[in-house]
This record gives sequence, C-alpha cells and structure tokens, in this order.
Amino acid sequence: MSRDDSIFGASDPVALTRDWLAQAARSEPNDPNAIALATVDAAGMPNVRIVLLKEIEEDAFVFYTNYDSAKGREIDATGRAAFCLHWKTQRRQVRVRGDVTREDGPRADAYYRSRGLGSRLGAWASEQSRPLADRDTLIQRVASAHQAHGDDPDRPPFWGGFRIRPVEMEFWQDGADRLHDRERWSRTAPDGPWYVKRLFP
Repeated sequence: MSRDDSIFGASDPVALTRDWLAQAARSEPNDPNAIALATVDAAGMPNVRIVLLKEIEEDAFVFYTNYDSAKGREIDATGRAAFCLHWKTQRRQVRVRGDVTREDGPRADAYYRSRGLGSRLGAWASEQSRPLADRDTLIQRVASAHQAHGDDPDRPPFWGGFRIRPVEMEFWQDGADRLHDRERWSRTAPDGPWYVKRLFP
C-alpha cells in the first residue's frame, strides 16, 4: 500500500492508529487508550462499554477482561467485535471491526502481574456482569481472595486477553463546516492485503 493512497499519508492502518494514539496521549486528560467496545448478544442486541486498550501489536489490538463477563461470553459466541477510539482534544476518531481470539498465555500472565495487588485480587473476587447484593459482599470476596491467593496471586483461569485482528478500519478527522476527512481501510480476511478508500464526510 502506497502512502499516496491515504489522505493521512499512511501505509498501514494499525501503525496510523498507534501514531494517533501517541499524539493523543500528550493532550488527552484521561485514558487516551479508552475504547468503546461493541459486541452482540445471542438475540442480536448490541452492547457497548468502555474498556482500556492495552496493546497495539503489528496487526492486532489487545484488551483484558473476565472471560465470563457479558462481553467475554458474547465475543466467544461470535468471534467478532468492534470498537471506537475518540480523542476530543485531537478531533479524531478510529473505528475498528474484526475477528477476535483469546490472549491466554504468558503475555496475559505478564500483564496480570503488572497490575496492582488490589486489581489482581478484584479479578478473582468479581463475578463480572452478574448481580451483586451489596458492596459489602464484594469487599468480603476481595478479602477472601486475598486469604486464598496471598500477595502474589496467579492469573485466574477465567481472566485474560482478547486480540482483535481488524478486517475494517475507518479514520475520521474533524474539518471546518463539517467537511471532515474520512477514509476506510478494508480487507477480506485478517491476513489479507489492505485497500483504502476516501469517504464522504
């Protein structure tokens, strides 16, 4: 892909996302890596929530969660997800759709160990997305997890990463009079070549 094909001078959309995120990190007051993650349930009803994007690999995006959460179950059922990055200070957004696999090995272990102890114990204690009677119950479960797993708990078997390999990415940059710059990158499979087209705003 030639850089001349992209209105943003990009030759790879994942690399462009990484560049835009690095720029946003210098101006966004909180969580420039926050993504609005969309999944679909068994009835076809969409769900969306904010999670933190933790890694941008050469050809994929990785975040971590409880596999038994609503998003985890929905991703496992469909093998697909979408997300949007939006940076108000940069007046930019990136939309991504793709196929999803688990990151359930040493890299997930390493990321889990990089978290604070409270967060690691919380992963053991929380039955994410399930009903909770009251906050005291949660605090008690954290204390029980601490007693059971100590100060260096292993990663729970129900907690790990998801890797999104994109098949479509769209870049948007604000323009005067709502004449925004927009382009879509697409491919037929996660390992296929990219094609880029400029879009009407």
